[in-house]
Amino acid sequence: MVDTAIYIGRFEPVHNGHMALLQRALDSARQVIVVVGSAWQARSPKNPFTWQEREAMMRGALTQADRSRVQVLPMRDYYNEAVWVQAVRQGVARLTTPGARISLVGHFKDATSSYLRSFPGWALMDMERQGSIDATTIRDALFGATPATVQGALAPLAQNIPDSTLNALHHFAQQPDYLALQEEWRMLRGYRAAWAAAPYPPVFVTVDALLRCQNLVLLIRRAHAPGKGLLALPGGFIEPRETLWQSCLRELAEETHCSLPEATLRAALRQNSVFDHPDRSQRGRTITHAHYFDLGEAPLPTVQADDDALEALWVPLGDLTAMEEQFFEDHFHMLDHFLRLTDRPGSLVS
Repeated sequence: MVDTAIYIGRFEPVHNGHMALLQRALDSARQVIVVVGSAWQARSPKNPFTWQEREAMMRGALTQADRSRVQVLPMRDYYNEAVWVQAVRQGVARLTTPGARISLVGHFKDATSSYLRSFPGWALMDMERQGSIDATTIRDALFGATPATVQGALAPLAQNIPDSTLNALHHFAQQPDYLALQEEWRMLRGYRAAWAAAPYPPVFVTVDALLRCQNLVLLIRRAHAPGKGLLALPGGFIEPRETLWQSCLRELAEETHCSLPEATLRAALRQNSVFDHPDRSQRGRTITHAHYFDLGEAPLPTVQADDDALEALWVPLGDLTAMEEQFFEDHFHMLDHFLRLTDRPGSLVS
């Protein structure tokens, strides 16, 4: 028996397969640390539940004795594996004693499970798949139903879902967030279906503009799904006959009516970065080229929302960290990359 077993997952939502692996971890260690990923993300069809809601589902399925042996470590999606691995290691170190014998419990489901090989020094306990259910099937049943029919839609899956999760799903289906996410789920399914006949999986290219002025940052609030109502950087898809630079300027102007001359923006350009994590967008494989502009103490440009933006707003840098759960996809992490908003582990930045 080891001192601590680590179990990593998203648990969107918790099902019996998760609980079976957790029980294996409990059987092998004095304590278990459950690393709950995708913490502090805005609700989406892929991540509909807060990390606190997922913790409650899990604890509700444990005995009282086992609850006392489980600690939950919420973890951001850094969209950078080296940074994420170091963050997990640092979080685990805070919850364990030096020299503790640590094991990592998991199952190699597919390519998304490669992280299990990223923790040398932790004994890997590679388990067989526990049960036939997966969280995607549960989410599809949830969003394919209605508030009135969700109980029946989940009934065929109920034997694979803890009562604590079923109760949480039934409750969630009666909340306003459910209908908004259901609309987005349908939109995303249609979006992916439209590209299903392509000879190769499509790869989309986008641009984003981070404009800073007087310690304020220009953001938009998205007018349409996906991410309707969420905060984002101004940006969008490139046009066939544009360069990345031309697309960036066009999207900035279209969504915010920012009328700064090109020469001013070129002089204010501080950095370009590519964000290409395969899971950064639910629309499909989307690579974005972000441009960071800093106008210093220049007069604040007048902005007005238009096109795909519901609102254009200047936000103080000091307010951004508390707004993390309001951002679309990985846009908070793009801000973090350029502006160092959080205590990122070490200095590992892609």
